[in-house]
Amino acid sequence: MKESTCHIPIAEYKTIYSVADVEQAMEHTGSKRNESLLAIYEDMKKSGGARFIVKPSSTNGLEDLYESSPNFNEVIDALKKHMALAIDGNEPMQFTPMLLLGEPGLGKTHFAKTVAKVLGTSFEFLSMSSLTAGWILSGASSQWNNSKPGKVASSLITGDFANPLITLDELDKAGGDSRYDPMGSLYALLEHDTAINFKDEFVEVSIDASSILWVATANDESRIPDPIMNRMDVYVIERPDHDGSIRIALSIYRDLLEQHKWVFDAEPNEDVLDCLAEVAPRDMRKLLIDAFGNAKLDKRDYLLPKDLNNRKLSSGKKGKIGF
Repeated sequence: MKESTCHIPIAEYKTIYSVADVEQAMEHTGSKRNESLLAIYEDMKKSGGARFIVKPSSTNGLEDLYESSPNFNEVIDALKKHMALAIDGNEPMQFTPMLLLGEPGLGKTHFAKTVAKVLGTSFEFLSMSSLTAGWILSGASSQWNNSKPGKVASSLITGDFANPLITLDELDKAGGDSRYDPMGSLYALLEHDTAINFKDEFVEVSIDASSILWVATANDESRIPDPIMNRMDVYVIERPDHDGSIRIALSIYRDLLEQHKWVFDAEPNEDVLDCLAEVAPRDMRKLLIDAFGNAKLDKRDYLLPKDLNNRKLSSGKKGKIGF
């Protein structure tokens, strides 16, 4: 077993594009006087084609997720298997693109962001519900006015990592003009062999996007095309049970105190946790922040159930949560 006792990621360099290709593209573009595109090429030359690619050194970093995200156990189990293989082969982390399927408010996006942190790579968030054209992902031709690179090329060109974790939030809500399918570029990007030679329509230089870690979220799988579904491993995320919700609430409580210098009890009392367990994970953080403020206005360094009672939840209902 090659696993280390620490879980600090190991970073190497990977070349994701050729500077010679950039220089050639600059010569071709020079005659067209596209200043925006030339500026991007200059930046690509200065930064060079190599980016960090991180490799895990241990599966230990995932263990805390079992406690803080108990309704994601199946996903964590899968990630541990892929991580164990990466460690054994001294390779970067790879996994089949994941689709986290479940009702809103279960913490799917927060979970993806936490996974990126554990892996030691960058996190990119893309709201698919706001996309109306495929060029948002893969760029628009430089022949069009105000065109620019897509999100994938921008992330790889301006970012530090060859293997960022990109979250496609609400994949089932992508829409717009059918002539410019916002999912069109995903057919190639989600396949390793075709992503190696990804070409953004604006940049027009081959970029290796094959190391991107893809995590999508959705509420309704029936609205996602079968060819996209077939490229992903699907995990159904359920609402946590009462005990699981308490563990999530406790984790969020601790995280908030770690992020700030607020003076409060190390853990909330059982009554507060029971109240928090009645709401979706998405709402817990909002409720807790309000509760901390209410407690301080009342000159207390501990929470009471009444402190949670002034917030409107994402469902639009008043925060009367069982007391």
